[in-house]
Amino acid sequence: MKKPIIWSIAGLDSGGGAGLSADQRAADAMGVHLCPVTAVLTAQNSVRVEAVFPVPPEQLDAQLAGLAHDLPPRVIKTGVLGGVAQLRVVTRWVDQLRERSPVALVVDPVLGASTGARFADEALLRAYRDELLPRASAVTPNRREAARLVGDGCPSQQAHLLGVPTVCITGGDEAGPLAVDWLSTGHAKGWLALPRRDARNHHGTGCCFATALAAALALGFVPADAAVLAKMLTTSGLSADLAPGAGAGPVRPSAGFITAAALLPALFDSPPTAWPARAGSASAVEGVYGITDSGARAAALFEAGLRTVQLRVKRADGEGAAAWHTRLVAEVQRGRDAAQCHAATFIVNDHWQVALTLGVDFVHLGQEDLLSLSANERADLAQARACGLRLGLSSHSLWELARAVAWSPDYVACGPVWPTTTKTMPWRPQGLDNLAWWAAMAPMPVVGIGGVLSPEQLSQVAASRAAAGCVVRGLAQRTASEWLQAWHDGADTPRGAGPGWPHPTLDQPPAVSAW
Repeated sequence: MKKPIIWSIAGLDSGGGAGLSADQRAADAMGVHLCPVTAVLTAQNSVRVEAVFPVPPEQLDAQLAGLAHDLPPRVIKTGVLGGVAQLRVVTRWVDQLRERSPVALVVDPVLGASTGARFADEALLRAYRDELLPRASAVTPNRREAARLVGDGCPSQQAHLLGVPTVCITGGDEAGPLAVDWLSTGHAKGWLALPRRDARNHHGTGCCFATALAAALALGFVPADAAVLAKMLTTSGLSADLAPGAGAGPVRPSAGFITAAALLPALFDSPPTAWPARAGSASAVEGVYGITDSGARAAALFEAGLRTVQLRVKRADGEGAAAWHTRLVAEVQRGRDAAQCHAATFIVNDHWQVALTLGVDFVHLGQEDLLSLSANERADLAQARACGLRLGLSSHSLWELARAVAWSPDYVACGPVWPTTTKTMPWRPQGLDNLAWWAAMAPMPVVGIGGVLSPEQLSQVAASRAAAGCVVRGLAQRTASEWLQAWHDGADTPRGAGPGWPHPTLDQPPAVSAW
């Protein structure tokens, strides 16, 4: 399979730290083919920029023309452009390429060097605002660049003024225990964070981040997932090794970043101040995880030997609120009492307040339900967790896994592993490859859910090193002992070589794919 092609139109750093040098390192680690297009020549080293020489517009145009027919891009990433004339060459080619096929545009507005040199005057800033950003699929300024583009203030309140569907304002060069980026996409918003690293060699972090995001888009990931991958890659390249010069050395990401569990970021809903403490343990859930809509059926499953059962009670069409609530309470009480008799784990889906009232100490929430909670409800849930309430969360994508890290649940569900008709959802099947990646990367136990209809499938879930595997409809088709045996058989399978890359689980939105 051919590698996706991306273009980087940026500056050549004669010191080998930032610009096209950093872009090439990031592209290699992401597994895409980079076409480096020089817009600016610089005379610089690891300490300072001595001089800047924008490439003549006709030379920039010739580079792009030479690539257009033989190596057309899926994504174009821009760095330092040098001037208005060069920017307009870029916009002209973006428009021409988009007449042929979709092309995403990631703008890294390199307005100045970390050493203090400025690369953009007011005329170029206006051209960014009026001509380049309206064509962009994503923009990745740092906080100082965002302030120059849209004015001072809170980035989360002003990022929409950039007029770009995906905005990631990077904050790695700020102080504090966490390196925090503000992310706004069509799928997710929040603060993407990792513990700050004590790393002297950080030259080219912004270039690496933008190129990694562009590469992830070229690989088919939606912008929110692409930002997670970009955060992981960039952080992987930071080191405290001896720098080659007197100043900061270059960021050097490696392809192994994709399976380094310590690089999985957290996506917070509000500005974080500390890395989340891990909640729960490896024994929170394990083995066959049954799901039923009946308290009596939950009791029968416990009697048959299952140690974990979730009660998922939905309101029937035409059922009145009072009648439904009465039925819900009765089902929860029946399941709770049975779990206590068998010293088993009973989990209530969605209705955490009812569970608390009835003395159930384990609930499961989908992330849509989590996000819909009011501020007071979130405070109540947090207080309940502080008092011992255990929590499981669903996840279907990289950014949802990152959000789960921020909430630090007792387990996270990865699904749907296979196609399922239990509920309608936009997600592609995760497959065993994504499930294995989740199990290796998540800092909490992982549960495989969705489409498990045969004992053979459950064995495969266990062999993927998930802590548990959910069975819903299959519970009526096979005995509990068959499911339990299937789990043990899979869990006894020798470990393989470990996971590789995850695959995308959503189609890209029009803001990316239409371009």
